[in-house]
Amino acid sequence: MEKIRIEQHSFVGSLWFAAWLFTIGFLHLSFWKGVLALVVWPYYLGAALSSVLH
Repeated sequence: MEKIRIEQHSFVGSLWFAAWLFTIGFLHLSFWKGVLALVVWPYYLGAALSSVLH
């Protein structure tokens, strides 16, 4: 018989979800921009932080 190995990767998923929520709150995104941020949230953070750094 083969052993069944179960792995849980909930930490990375939780970290990604927390970063997504942080992005929505930090940038005051509307609902649809928040939905779009599911895919491109690093872009929103980069655009906001680049204006702060310049």
